[in-house]
Amino acid sequence: MNVQFMGLDVHNPVFAVSAATILAFVFFSLVFKEQAGEFFGWLRPALTSKFDWVFMLSGNIFVLFSLLLVVTPYGKIRLGGDDAKPDYSYAGWFAMLFAAGMGIGLVFWGVAEPISHYGAALGGIAEAEGVRTDWAPAGAAAGDPAAARDLAMAATIFHWGLHPWAVYAVVALSLAFFSFNRGLPLTMRSVFYPIFGKYTWGIPGHIIDVLAVFATIFGLATSLGLGAEQALGGLNHLFGVPVTDGMKVLLIIAITAFALVSVVAGLDKGVKRLSEANMILAAILLVLVIIVGPTMAIFTGFFDNMWAYAVNLPALSGVVGREDTNFMQGWTAFYWAWWISWSPFVGMFIARISRGRTVREFVLCVMIIPTIVGAIWMTVFGGAALDQIMGDGGQALKDAALEIKMYVLFENFPLSGILSFVGIILVIVFFVTSSDSGSLVIDTITAGGKTNAPTAQRVFWCILEGAIAIALLLGGGLAALQAAAIATGFPFAIVLVLMCVSLFLGLRKARAGE
Repeated sequence: MNVQFMGLDVHNPVFAVSAATILAFVFFSLVFKEQAGEFFGWLRPALTSKFDWVFMLSGNIFVLFSLLLVVTPYGKIRLGGDDAKPDYSYAGWFAMLFAAGMGIGLVFWGVAEPISHYGAALGGIAEAEGVRTDWAPAGAAAGDPAAARDLAMAATIFHWGLHPWAVYAVVALSLAFFSFNRGLPLTMRSVFYPIFGKYTWGIPGHIIDVLAVFATIFGLATSLGLGAEQALGGLNHLFGVPVTDGMKVLLIIAITAFALVSVVAGLDKGVKRLSEANMILAAILLVLVIIVGPTMAIFTGFFDNMWAYAVNLPALSGVVGREDTNFMQGWTAFYWAWWISWSPFVGMFIARISRGRTVREFVLCVMIIPTIVGAIWMTVFGGAALDQIMGDGGQALKDAALEIKMYVLFENFPLSGILSFVGIILVIVFFVTSSDSGSLVIDTITAGGKTNAPTAQRVFWCILEGAIAIALLLGGGLAALQAAAIATGFPFAIVLVLMCVSLFLGLRKARAGE
């Protein structure tokens, strides 16, 4: 039931419960910083150590389910009906889904993650009282630099490849199908109509939508916090801007203000244009690094890395019998929780721009193409970093803080200042696109599925996203950001497994002509 007051058009009780709970969380994190830091420090390892199997198993289910849709007759179903035409060209479509999907994360971890896995794999297996204490993926690669490199790149692509994009594909396809083909509101509860029937519009639906808001806003806050850390780290590295809590807050406020401008402009004028600008900037940075970096090693490395990914995929995605507990819980379980917490936001955004695509076209494009592009990005930046480390030791690169590793990498290239400046701008623009598209999505959920709700509501959620990112950074830093993503991703993982069942039931009815 929607309620209108003071020019707003919101769903009751989803808007009220979501907004009140999130505001209370921000208050707690800012007023009780010490207690918040202790709580977040406890929360992440507690969840990943006890429920790692939930994240691992659900991730595999999403990949298998998505690929199953491609090879079955359900793949012929067109989103919006047989006569529907795509609203956007392939170029515009890819730009928006990729910029919203994981832009900030790729820039932040593109250099840092391969280096981390390489060092852990090369160090080999370490044990204490019969339990592995190292952070190496799979069986490590002690003393073998080439094998450690292959394993590091395989593990990195694994975290940014098929599994995360399968999460997005499941949510986006479900939302698009039930909205465009069944005429239901574009909100998370609609997806569960085949399971809950009329109760979808009651308490079960309220709970699902509130969980979706929590997952979205805390998943976004995690990425926005990472983006702020990296942008400020780059500004410090390049211009000497001090890295303080006050500067982080000012940066988040400034970028949130830019996001507000885009939010007010709307999907086509604001988000679409910024997303396309993002892709151009990312392509420029990518090409520059290829040219000034180890060009031939990058080109040959892509195929080697994709092969290593395919060979190691069974071991990296296994659920039982794993000995690499630190890697599985500290890296993979966190990532899967992060992607799941982002899935309502990215899924709804992709759904809104995907009318006219067939199920088969949708799944293949949303899963395969971003996986390839992500692998290229990791090959260029991670491969260049590993080339430095394996060539001359790259001690400065290994010792650098996570948020400035990309800028330290650039120091060894010609045009390092230009590369770093473009990198900072890219992080900031990714920051803005994530915030503005996230605001549009949260507003849609809390407005009962309406995509043309009053602008003031989008402004409210955009400001609140920035406030949460600030609260989490001040309340516990990176650990708090990661803990929040996992805490919201855990219950939503179960919701998404149910979503697969509901989508299958809906597609089966559509195929039968019902």
